[in-house]
Amino acid sequence: MSIKLNIKEAKQEVINTVRAYLHKDETGAYEIPPERQRPILLMGPPGIGKTAIMEQVAEELGISLISYTITHHTRQSAIGLPFISRKEYGGEEHAVTEYTMSEIVASVYDRIEASGITEGILFLDEINCVSETLAPTMLQFLQYKMFGNHKVPEGFIIVTAGNPPQYNKSVRDFDIVTLDRVKRIDIEEDFTVWKEYAYQAGVHGAILSYLEIRKKDFYSVKTQIDGRQFVTARGWEDLSRIIKVYEKMGIEVDERLCVQYLQDPEIAAGFAAYYELYSKYRTLYRIPEILEGAVPEESSALKEAPFDEKLSILGLLIDSLNQEFAAYAENKQIQERVLKELVGIRGDLKAQSAGGDAQSARELVSARRLVCEGEIARRKKARMLSREEEKIARKVSLRLLDMEKLLRLEGTMDARRDFMLLKAAFDASEADRKAQIEAADRHLTNSFRFLSATFGEGQEIVLFLSELTAGYYSLQFVSECGNDAYYRYNRLLLLKDRRESLQHEAMELLAL
Repeated sequence: MSIKLNIKEAKQEVINTVRAYLHKDETGAYEIPPERQRPILLMGPPGIGKTAIMEQVAEELGISLISYTITHHTRQSAIGLPFISRKEYGGEEHAVTEYTMSEIVASVYDRIEASGITEGILFLDEINCVSETLAPTMLQFLQYKMFGNHKVPEGFIIVTAGNPPQYNKSVRDFDIVTLDRVKRIDIEEDFTVWKEYAYQAGVHGAILSYLEIRKKDFYSVKTQIDGRQFVTARGWEDLSRIIKVYEKMGIEVDERLCVQYLQDPEIAAGFAAYYELYSKYRTLYRIPEILEGAVPEESSALKEAPFDEKLSILGLLIDSLNQEFAAYAENKQIQERVLKELVGIRGDLKAQSAGGDAQSARELVSARRLVCEGEIARRKKARMLSREEEKIARKVSLRLLDMEKLLRLEGTMDARRDFMLLKAAFDASEADRKAQIEAADRHLTNSFRFLSATFGEGQEIVLFLSELTAGYYSLQFVSECGNDAYYRYNRLLLLKDRRESLQHEAMELLAL
């Protein structure tokens, strides 16, 4: 029986392997020769995030990622098109068949040219679902890292992914010869690990609260008379995205929408009913008022409410706070990058002579904005820009554009005065950011007060603390900005746990 890893453990295994394969000796040669670098084979259920972790690995290691779903390819696109060439053998010229470069291998070289980065990952999904005509090519690829006569460039690590046969009728079994040439990692679904990712990805609070109550609905595959019914992690994340947009547009979220993403009618109906309650609780308990310190009269009944209703309230609070914590993290990055640009502009102004071809502050800002936009375009073309990175980079570019407009309206040819205008604008945005931090801190403190007043120091506070500690942005906020209530309740619960542990040990000693 193979050892199965969750998606987080699998990601770390991939990172460790890629780093080991790219490690060089003192001469600059790879410690593990490319021909001995086994392709990684990720084997696990569909929709659990195999592709997503490859994007994260490439981003964290600063290398390229080229992804293909291999089932979309024919033998011709994989190995190249045949053409007739002529060669001389034994003094006689003969017509021979050769092949153009594989589309997949060519894309690796194109990426190297576009990005200037010579190391990366070539990721091929659904590797064990290829057509019968392509199967021999895939086996050759896994064994020799070649498509036809064309080898994948050194520095590019091969990672593949496949689904076990119970999930796909098209699956082909690899023989022992092939399996003995790959590094196989078996993955299984894990809600607890996915939830860590979901907090960072901003998955809708209703989905996280629902799955906390019904963990069995996180991942489900059933075979029924009328076909397969299934729900995957990918389905939940995509449903979250559409719900958020529907809410902004004022469009109703109902069972008809849910079943389009959760392709199990029973689970879709269950979540749709829960979402309706979740929305009702959001209005009934007036979450914005709680965050500002109020304790609505309706909350007095919460202590005797069913557990799933209590979890919904916790989820609503966490969801609202996480939006503020995520905004804090984003604004911090933007402000840091804008400050770096300002420091650069100040340096440019100081370096310029008083006359001659000196540029004005507005021209320097404009030049930096164009560089910023050019870098966005370059990295996007090279497919090395995540959605989050692009959003931050574009907001920095917009801030530079605002600086240009400011100098166009109020600027002069006095470099010092113009720079002071830019600094004043930056200081104003920094003051706004600090006000947002203070508001988030106050809202977190008020949430603790509300929970304490409503439930006392019971399991609700424990669950709330656990969710904050598990959340990516909440933990970042508390670590960087602090929060007295968080630390106080954390210490209180630790002392309570220690006291109960000592009491238990004392009772065991008395029983001897």
